[in-house]
Amino acid sequence: MPMIRETIVITLNEEGRVHIAPLGLIADGDGWILAPFRPSTTLDNLRATPYAVANFTDDVLIFASCLVGQKDWPTRASTHVPGAVLEGALAYAELEVDHVEEDEQRPRFHCRVVHEASHAPFKGFNRAQGAVIEAAILASRLHMLPREKIERELGYLQIAVEKTAGPREHEAWRILIEKIEDHYKHGPEGAR
Repeated sequence: MPMIRETIVITLNEEGRVHIAPLGLIADGDGWILAPFRPSTTLDNLRATPYAVANFTDDVLIFASCLVGQKDWPTRASTHVPGAVLEGALAYAELEVDHVEEDEQRPRFHCRVVHEASHAPFKGFNRAQGAVIEAAILASRLHMLPREKIERELGYLQIAVEKTAGPREHEAWRILIEKIEDHYKHGPEGAR
């Protein structure tokens, strides 16, 4: 299996509107592969504007908030490709789609790195941050995974949150748990 790095990806639609979404980037030599699910705004945007900015951040609240539709995070224009950079990113990579490998479920956009920059040091993750990222992935796949698997994994992940979380990790965890509970209480139609 290739390495996957969890990032916040920013794409633009045809009108230049910014779209912020958590997405795992697949390592591809000196580049990255973006493989958004069908249907998705990220997929539509990559087709319309074949560029993206991968933002590397340790703020897991951004990941959780994006999954519940809260995507109003400060950005600024990227410098080498059409796009935007997350203001709070520790580092980022501006990407250009080189070619697309079509797939019925998840087309793969093979991207080359046009520009990279670093703005702040990465001081490491605590266990709660890793747990929140895993919970965010589970929350994004509620329609694909059995409820028992989700609940079992959340039970284990909660231990790390209880032992090591700071305020932002607690808030991110709360947001994700509410999303998951809402999904099971109201079904997919009631989920945010």
